[in-house]
Amino acid sequence: MNTPLAELLAAASHPSLGPVQLIGVAIAVVGAVFMSLAAMLQHRGVARVDAASGSAGGSGLGGGQLMALLRQPVWLAGTGLIIVAICLQITALIFAPLVVVQPLGVISLVVTTLITSHQSGRRMPRIKLAAVLISVLGIAAFVTVAAFVAVDSPITQMELFTVLIVLFVVIVALVAGFLAARQSRFRSLYYIVAGGALYGFVATLARVVIGRLREGDFGGLTILCVLSLALALAAGSYFVQTAYASGSPDLVVAGLTVIDPLVAVAIGIVVLGETAGAPAWALIAFVVFGAVSAFGVYLLAAHQDEDEVAAVRSRALGSEHLRPESDQ
Repeated sequence: MNTPLAELLAAASHPSLGPVQLIGVAIAVVGAVFMSLAAMLQHRGVARVDAASGSAGGSGLGGGQLMALLRQPVWLAGTGLIIVAICLQITALIFAPLVVVQPLGVISLVVTTLITSHQSGRRMPRIKLAAVLISVLGIAAFVTVAAFVAVDSPITQMELFTVLIVLFVVIVALVAGFLAARQSRFRSLYYIVAGGALYGFVATLARVVIGRLREGDFGGLTILCVLSLALALAAGSYFVQTAYASGSPDLVVAGLTVIDPLVAVAIGIVVLGETAGAPAWALIAFVVFGAVSAFGVYLLAAHQDEDEVAAVRSRALGSEHLRPESDQ
């Protein structure tokens, strides 16, 4: 006999975008707005700690700086909003598949870009507007295709072990790369890519944990998933906070809102089989629209206005003349 919960979950697994999936979409949109506001607050907190420490946080936040963040009310407020945003995203995954929910984070890019432009007091350059539109349109098309071909299928133990093994390999590779990239002039982009990749695993593992708890599975493998999720979240957060010390919030959010869903969706397609049985044109569309979104982020990074970055940082510090050390 079907229970209301069973009927809800069955509807959420349907490949079309029905009323139940729309609930998940709405929740994910609200979460994206919260994520944008959280990014602005955390960027402000990191800028203040970085300036007070007198060190180049863009080369890697040290233990003292991390402890100082815990004493920054504005940073703590941003962290609180992130927790709310993550909870909303996890809730959205109950109603809709990962490949539909995750890319909707691009909405936070629009909100963050508008706030950043306002705070800098500068007119938004056309190339920046074009970059944002390209990213948004690419992800929007991506979601549209995913909504009609994605299926929320059960995850086998072999698939789960595969996700965990790949995660640990990625973490080791990113830490090794961090030691080499932190002195590079491309370090901000590296931090963004690293944070986005790890956040993609967070979304995937959250989806896995939800599924296992839904089935009443509280065993050792479920606990391992929760611990792995926490590890990916902690490592990803470190990279994101370090990125805030060397780049503008809109660039950080742009990278995350594209790389995060691309990684999550890649896992969903390759490992979890969320698009099993999808026509070839849909898989080609994923690649094309994903590349379009990534190109938008590249344009945003390539035409990053250092004066705007300095203005936003100065606004965060309450100063009209201070430039960040990483930009000098």
